[in-house]
Amino acid sequence: MKKFIKTIGDIWSIDELRNKIILTLGLMAVYRFMAQVTLPGIDVTQLTALADQSKDNSLLGLLNAFTGGAFSKASIMALGIMPYISASIVVQLMGIAIPYLQKLQKEGESGRKKITQITRWLTIGIAVVQAPVYITNMKSILTDSAFLVDPTTFWFSSIILLTAGTVFAMWLGERITDKGIGNGISLLIMIGIIARFPMSFVQEYESRMASSNGGLIMLLLEVVVWLLVILVTILLVTAVRRIKVQYAKRAAAGSSSVQEVEGARQYIPLKLNSAGVMPIIFAQALMFIPTALASSVSDDYQTITRSLTDINGLGYNLLFALLIIIFSYFYTAITIPTNKMADDLKRSGGFIPGFTPGKETGDELDSILSKITFPGSIFLALLAILPSIANLFGMQQGWALFYGGTSLIIMVGVAIDTIQQINSYLLNSHYDSLMKTGVKRSSIA
Repeated sequence: MKKFIKTIGDIWSIDELRNKIILTLGLMAVYRFMAQVTLPGIDVTQLTALADQSKDNSLLGLLNAFTGGAFSKASIMALGIMPYISASIVVQLMGIAIPYLQKLQKEGESGRKKITQITRWLTIGIAVVQAPVYITNMKSILTDSAFLVDPTTFWFSSIILLTAGTVFAMWLGERITDKGIGNGISLLIMIGIIARFPMSFVQEYESRMASSNGGLIMLLLEVVVWLLVILVTILLVTAVRRIKVQYAKRAAAGSSSVQEVEGARQYIPLKLNSAGVMPIIFAQALMFIPTALASSVSDDYQTITRSLTDINGLGYNLLFALLIIIFSYFYTAITIPTNKMADDLKRSGGFIPGFTPGKETGDELDSILSKITFPGSIFLALLAILPSIANLFGMQQGWALFYGGTSLIIMVGVAIDTIQQINSYLLNSHYDSLMKTGVKRSSIA
């Protein structure tokens, strides 16, 4: 506890870091405030049906979790940051096939700025398409009395406001990334997920406190299991395989001059879960297809589609897990260019002991990556279906979502990334203070 308090004191004593954290918290508070603002022309007392739909549909429930409940509240931030996430994924995948984007990726900072601008415009385009879909869905769920203005006026104003809400969320995320601490887009998603935690826990508490439903002992057991799941998720996110790399000659700074160090060793860290949360998002999107087809297929196939739309059913979860494993390999293959890594290693004079630089090194990296991706994808699939397993033990749907899946992995990943950035500031501050006081390396060794 003393170490924790000292760390907080160190953080607060660094002006730049303190200002970044305050700015980040302030912008996240603005985002949460805007998420409570309902679209003009809607009777907020009749939004219960929209909230019920989000509970019953797994994909809509996921979107509602990402927006912190704004989706089910018909908020101006109902689309949240998801159009930007979709645009980023599209641009990343298109970068594999479109030469222009490949060229921009190689241009450094100027190319990155152009790609960011393309992503922004694509975000607006996706939001303009998704806004009418959201409004159509809302009109099919709510009664006509829930809409208080002329339909044409409501459509026009709502499309503009929903698109503007997404652009505003995108701007907040970019400001946090540039001026605050952590990845802004990821933090906005995380704060939306966490916003639903208190209500979900209270619902689970009330459910367990009901007669013959486990009581306080069962609730405490759930919390312990939840903490263990978080620990496993942290291990999954941070686990890496270190590939030893050796350099024939490396320059190293000595006490008085630059020296040549023979056989200097380093390593290439290959993550156990290089794809992150993207396989779950891709698989979740594909699992929405059986739901869309359920009403159009013949009676002979109704049993199959029904089993694939039941988020707690065996068929749904087996297919969901299989898709996650497949997409883990697919996304890892397109985002980790082992051949390029091998070429860069060769140009820098490095090699993996026992393998010749170039193609053989690239093949070895690809082989290792394929081997470690398999257990990583298995763990990821298990985490993804864990909420469904939690439901089988009588947990409430909202509380079960925190037991795994996209929500938990995003929270853990963002928390680790933010903590690492804060630690970097603390280390830099410590180094700067040593330089200012003129303490020699030998005196602190």
